[in-house]
Amino acid sequence: MLQRIQTVYMAISAIAMGALPFVFSLWTTTDKKEVFFTSSLLYIVCFVVSALLAVFSIINFKKRQHQFVLNRLNMIFNFILLGFFVYRSLNLSGETMVSEKGIGMFLPAISIVLLVLANKAIKKDEDLVKSVDRLR
Repeated sequence: MLQRIQTVYMAISAIAMGALPFVFSLWTTTDKKEVFFTSSLLYIVCFVVSALLAVFSIINFKKRQHQFVLNRLNMIFNFILLGFFVYRSLNLSGETMVSEKGIGMFLPAISIVLLVLANKAIKKDEDLVKSVDRLR
């Protein structure tokens, strides 16, 4: 069923990883130039894979266990992307290239929180279905 709460969480996660990187910059250089996710192929691939996994997980609403696994895989991609951002921000010495960090660097963290909430709701639905099957 598409009207479940985990679908809403996954849809917001897909929007956060698919549309919001075009709106929010990752960081601003010392030249006051905003850097978006399109600056690196690695960032593009991670954002696109994360958004597509969230959409694919929404489409597989009849298979709760499959949704659960897809969300876990999506969380791994988001952790990898977050790791790249942390590495990038900590690897720079002083104010050489990055003047100000943008909200785009925190989009994977927002997506991870939403996917954790979706997995909790999926687990709750799965437990409910199992308890109903026991009563028959």
